[in-house]
Amino acid sequence: MSDDFDLLETNAQEKTEKVDVNWGKAIDQMKSKLAQEDDPESRQKILNATLDNVVDMAEKDRSTLLDAIKDLTDYQDEVGIMFEGFSALNATEQKVIDDAVRRLERAKVELENANNKPDTWWNNLWGRKSKIKDAEAELKNAQKTRDAADNEAKAMFQQRIETADVQTLLNELSFKSQAAIKRLKDREIEIKEVEESLKTAIVDASNNHTKALQKKKEVEEKLEEQYALLKQARQSLEEVADKQSTEYSDALSKVTTLEQKVEELEGLKNAYTTLAASKDSFVHKHNLTIKVLTSLRSNLQTHRAKLKSDTDERLKYYDGYVVALKARTDQEFAAILEHLGVKTDEHIGETLAAMHTASARARQEMMDNIPVHEKVMQGVYGSYAEALSEIREKDKSIQKNFAERYGIDMKEIFEDYYAADANAPSGDTAGKPASEPKPTAPEDDLLG
Repeated sequence: MSDDFDLLETNAQEKTEKVDVNWGKAIDQMKSKLAQEDDPESRQKILNATLDNVVDMAEKDRSTLLDAIKDLTDYQDEVGIMFEGFSALNATEQKVIDDAVRRLERAKVELENANNKPDTWWNNLWGRKSKIKDAEAELKNAQKTRDAADNEAKAMFQQRIETADVQTLLNELSFKSQAAIKRLKDREIEIKEVEESLKTAIVDASNNHTKALQKKKEVEEKLEEQYALLKQARQSLEEVADKQSTEYSDALSKVTTLEQKVEELEGLKNAYTTLAASKDSFVHKHNLTIKVLTSLRSNLQTHRAKLKSDTDERLKYYDGYVVALKARTDQEFAAILEHLGVKTDEHIGETLAAMHTASARARQEMMDNIPVHEKVMQGVYGSYAEALSEIREKDKSIQKNFAERYGIDMKEIFEDYYAADANAPSGDTAGKPASEPKPTAPEDDLLG
């Protein structure tokens, strides 16, 4: 047997990685959520739709999208998809992750630099060991921060989308679709690589199957030789008459040696027979696996192609939906302005009409009140004339009394008094003669 081929050796470089993902549970939850969206009253809603109804429907769309985004985010965790690569993070959320990554990288560099300094008494005197200790502590803290950064960014993302509008949620859904397209493409490449490795494995298994059969044949040929030698040795042993002789011992030893050789060769024959059967079995298993993987890869290609094409169309569809929502809002805004304009026109019209009627009524009241005013003024003037007449009569009485008592004619004094200018200065008039008396106005000239 050749020494360059030994199928009984164990390959120590086997892959032991295992991913435990509860796919069934995650998929069932998603299907359950989607099944709840069936609405038997949708036709009636369309038939009876108003702008106010559309607001409620759009809000339901937002709630449905929000629930879907949350479920997809949870689904990502269950199937091991990296959060930051599958969600449209804003600058603040992305900065949390980026800062944590940069801090971790700096900490690794600092620790490496500290360890690279020579372990000399001079460097140790200047704090080499303490710097290494500090760098190790910083690396540990930076690793904790990096591990928590994804959860922190995810919490910020979840809080942001709680109050996000439909456009933001649609953008997030589109981003997830585009990320899924890349993921499907990467999975296709991975499957293709496995297919190629399995094809190589089929060739190797087939070659090993052939080699195992060849080894088995070689062992069988040697086994036949050993069987013949063993038969001769046993016959020679039987022909020895003296069982206590050295010749008998040598013959027995030869038989024992040949029996051991036969036993060893029979073991090898069984091993190579088993290995040949095993390699033949794995040829069929690998072939079946390739067929399954090829089918899955084909299905992934179909889904990816459709998702990519539909996502491109869906982006336009979403744009139309968002524009329609904005147009509905603008239309409602215009309707509100129109309503306010009509109401304002009505109010201004009412005010102007009231102003006109009030003005006309005021004019009428003014006209109606003219006789009343004249009557009142007649009373005023009559009272004035009556009072003035009483004053004149009183003056006459005073004049008569003065004339009788003092022999002074007060009529001229009183007439001068009434004719005097009440606004004329009186400081320098003591030594000046009185001016000519003015004639008195008629007593009944009340409007002069």
